Amino acid sequence: MSIRPVKRLIKSKPTTEGAGVHLRRAFGFGNTSDFDPFLLLDDFRNDVPEDYLAGFPWHPHRGIETITYVLAGTVEHGDSMGNKGAIAAGDVQWMTAGSGIIHQEMPKGDGAGRMHGFQLWANLPSELKMTAPRYQEVKAPDIPEVKDDDGTHVRVVCGNFWGKSGPVDGIAADPIYLDVSVPPGRRKTLPVGVTRHAFAYVFAGDGKFCNASEPLAVPTEPVSWADTKPPAEADNRSLVLFDRGDEVMVQAGDEGIRFLLVSGKPLEEPVAWYGPIVMNTQEQLRQAFHELDKGTFLKQKESKKAGG
Repeated sequence: MSIRPVKRLIKSKPTTEGAGVHLRRAFGFGNTSDFDPFLLLDDFRNDVPEDYLAGFPWHPHRGIETITYVLAGTVEHGDSMGNKGAIAAGDVQWMTAGSGIIHQEMPKGDGAGRMHGFQLWANLPSELKMTAPRYQEVKAPDIPEVKDDDGTHVRVVCGNFWGKSGPVDGIAADPIYLDVSVPPGRRKTLPVGVTRHAFAYVFAGDGKFCNASEPLAVPTEPVSWADTKPPAEADNRSLVLFDRGDEVMVQAGDEGIRFLLVSGKPLEEPVAWYGPIVMNTQEQLRQAFHELDKGTFLKQKESKKAGG
């Protein structure tokens, strides 16, 4: 078995999206080939209602899937085909935009004014770019959880892990999406398929992701150990990109560590990307925006209902 080396440690960066939602972007809108098939990860945790209530009004998507995972508060959504619903703490919505959808997402805080969650974009392979849109909406009780003897706790949102299968299925990139909690001071090894790209996003506590049998903290630059100062630990809002291997090792800090662990099979296809539309060629991208202007963007009359 080989421990995956850490390729990069990235601190998520503040940005503003939608109608003025303050969030942090872990990756996206640059060269995302190291994350293929994933394109973007946004951390929209916010405790100030005026920084998120404007939400994400009507906007299009084509060629991708969006995965929204809520930890606190709710996100109300609606689309151009009449679907509407809401996802709350612990829920997941997996939206396959496919050939095109126009929707809105409006966050609402909980009783304390907190709105916490993540949105991940997954690319679609060329043969599925124009597939029919669909939703998979999963409520918190339907997401399987598994606890190891040492207290490590994993919610399996998608894929197979430790004998449990997540409820989201039929996704092109065959992703595994886990919410992992490791107790204070524990060292844990987690399997990740060797052919996959994989990353972790730390959102509570801190710890060290290891490059070898010893619990070395991750370096901030890919330089040899002999030439670098003692590196910082991965803490809240840190993204850890892994190199090849078949296991990830983490050493939890004094308060434990909680992180998303996401992996998928790279598509290795060209990406033509502008805003919420991701295709393979610039011509396809131009065509999509031409159709938006002409009112012919939406190709499907019906979609699986997204909720009540």
